[in-house]
Amino acid sequence: MTDPEWMAAIRALVGKDYGRVYGWDPVNVPMARQWAEIMGVDNPRYAEGKLVPPAMLQVWCMEGPTINHYPPGSTTENPYEALKLIEAHGYPSVVAVNSELEFDRYLAPGEKLYYTTRLDAISEEKSTALGTGFFITLSMTFFSQHAAGDEEVGRLLFRVFKFKPAHAAKPAMGTPVGPPKIKRPAPGISDDTRFFWDGAHAGKLMIQRCKACGTLRHPPGPCCPECYSFEWDALEASGRGTVYSFVVMHYPEVPPFDYPNPIGLIELEEGTRLVAQLVGVKPADVHIGMPVQVEFNQVDVGAPDGNDTIALPQFRPVVG
Repeated sequence: MTDPEWMAAIRALVGKDYGRVYGWDPVNVPMARQWAEIMGVDNPRYAEGKLVPPAMLQVWCMEGPTINHYPPGSTTENPYEALKLIEAHGYPSVVAVNSELEFDRYLAPGEKLYYTTRLDAISEEKSTALGTGFFITLSMTFFSQHAAGDEEVGRLLFRVFKFKPAHAAKPAMGTPVGPPKIKRPAPGISDDTRFFWDGAHAGKLMIQRCKACGTLRHPPGPCCPECYSFEWDALEASGRGTVYSFVVMHYPEVPPFDYPNPIGLIELEEGTRLVAQLVGVKPADVHIGMPVQVEFNQVDVGAPDGNDTIALPQFRPVVG
């Protein structure tokens, strides 16, 4: 497709290098241990505390729960400015296409890292099943600081698709044209997960259970991860639990979600965990161990089968 005139200024940013973003803390064992626990990594090399998981490379330079809160000396430029500029011209949606992480070596506790960012490429305007937009590729290069000279230790390639959603309803003649109403994406429902969504429709939080060993598991799957049995049933959970962990999503902002958007890893009374949106609480008030209760809310979704609403399990803090 031929570029619109406004795209020329944005394409001029391709090749731009953005300055350093420093990590708040050196590479350290407590963060590595907590990351490994959450991810289910039990490699004894990491438990000894001499090395940290390579896949944590990006973690060491994250800003934390406050958006764009970086240490002094970090760049004040926004490495995602191309996305913001395209968004301002009517491309509101974004989806991550792929992420490629490369490591040159293991990191050790005590190292101090920073990264720089380069806008590598912006594709021609493309039409896809999601909609029409641009593929944008960014690359981050990570360095370890040394008195004798900084050392490159890894790279992260990050590509997203910034687009106008497809199949937007056309306004009637004479109706003022406004931005299309974006719906939540519909969940993928299969034979393994249908019981969960049928339960939600009935106001029940259903958890899959192995018939052979009784292990609860979520998300649902065809095989028990403990004894490998394919026989299962489901039990109705109480819906009560606590916040085991959480994140607060700030960017990229994906319509129609509100931001900041708190997402919790909920530990149910029955002993298993699931990921769900937290409602009825300010992001700053969410904390580990907070008691919560499930509630089922009807939300609009863009489903290919024509069903435009779904009962979505969300969790609300328990007062008192």
